[in-house]
Amino acid sequence: MIRNLAARQQGFTSNVFLVAGDRTVLVDVGNGFDVVGHASEHVDGLDAVVLTHTHPDHVGALEDVVAAFDVDVWGFDDGFDGVDHAIADGETVRLGDHDYRALHTPGHKNDHLCFYSPAARILFAGDLVFANGGFGRTDLEEGDRGLLIESIQRVLDAVDENLDALHTGHGPSVTSDPYRDIELALQAARMRA
Repeated sequence: MIRNLAARQQGFTSNVFLVAGDRTVLVDVGNGFDVVGHASEHVDGLDAVVLTHTHPDHVGALEDVVAAFDVDVWGFDDGFDGVDHAIADGETVRLGDHDYRALHTPGHKNDHLCFYSPAARILFAGDLVFANGGFGRTDLEEGDRGLLIESIQRVLDAVDENLDALHTGHGPSVTSDPYRDIELALQAARMRA
């Protein structure tokens, strides 16, 4: 089961995906709303927090979540305060009932990761790509349009055209031909480069 706990939030927050199953995790923790309360409505506990990247809108509630659920935090950069364990490029992580391959995808932020499960046909894309061909900002610190384009191409090469779901860091998830949305994001990013 995958549920976006931030779906109805109006404040400045990322999406927060509760992935329940063998290993119940939060993918990102958001900012500015009671993510602990929302998670507690659906599960009794968490096994881990997994971060796509460490921009404040994705990690603002990290302290509260760690305190409430006594969980370790996994992300690309274990030098970031609050990240307990590093996830290497290509490493496999368990989210819910499926294994996901971590893809290091800089361009929006240096520590950005996407997570792809060929078996589940699901991609957690963080702020790399969005619905309808949107793509991550590169005007913030560590942003780099050339790297972002390379990262989108890498994800496009890694995922299967039969992708069922694209879960993004902001906005709606895509469940109708999400591969096409990634293709559109690559085209759009190249046109504006």
